[in-house]
Amino acid sequence: MSTLLDRINNAKSLHWDEAKVGFRDIAPAAIAAVPIGLLFGAVAVGKGLSATEIGLMSAFVFAGGAQFAALESWVHPAPILALAFSTLLINVRHVLMGASLSPKVALTRGQKLRAFFFMTDESWALSERRAMNRPVTGAYWAAMAGALFFSWLGSTILGAVLGSFLGAPERFGADFAFTALFIGLVAGFGQSRVTLVTVAVSAAVAALVHHFIGAPWHVASGALAGIAAAYFTAKES
Repeated sequence: MSTLLDRINNAKSLHWDEAKVGFRDIAPAAIAAVPIGLLFGAVAVGKGLSATEIGLMSAFVFAGGAQFAALESWVHPAPILALAFSTLLINVRHVLMGASLSPKVALTRGQKLRAFFFMTDESWALSERRAMNRPVTGAYWAAMAGALFFSWLGSTILGAVLGSFLGAPERFGADFAFTALFIGLVAGFGQSRVTLVTVAVSAAVAALVHHFIGAPWHVASGALAGIAAAYFTAKES
């Protein structure tokens, strides 16, 4: 009996240790997500969404880039099919990310299907790094993915509440802040020929489609053009 209790206690201690490491690893990303979430909430309120709708979007979509892209294309009535297609294009990378990570996570298939709903670029990268030395446990994943999820969810709702008092974010130039962040991220991707061609073609096509056709088709068009440019440029290299 004492041996069984010792095993249970050891297992609990191990799970807690793994969870603490997960919290520690994701903490910088969870903290960095707060101002972006606040911005999203404020911009979404300016588009006419309520705090409840914003919270539901963050909970059920949980994809910052796709959510901002949806806001960029948001009109009334909302073009559901176009928004869904744009979101699919932006997040289709998660298929490959999930395939890469699946053998390295110590969960059953059913658990993985549920757990990978919470996968982000940050949690995927951290898990891949951890998998170089040891399997990614369920406790590690739950702590890491959960911390980022609730950080994003809470900050977007808070941003919606604050934004409703502050008024339209355009008054403060906040509507451009995430665009500026994306520009900074793209600038850090490197200066390879493939990267430069991909970014240039995607930006040019998106700008032309936005000018001549309008939202939301510029998002999907830019994404498809960027994928094609990356494929053909890499093939020539």
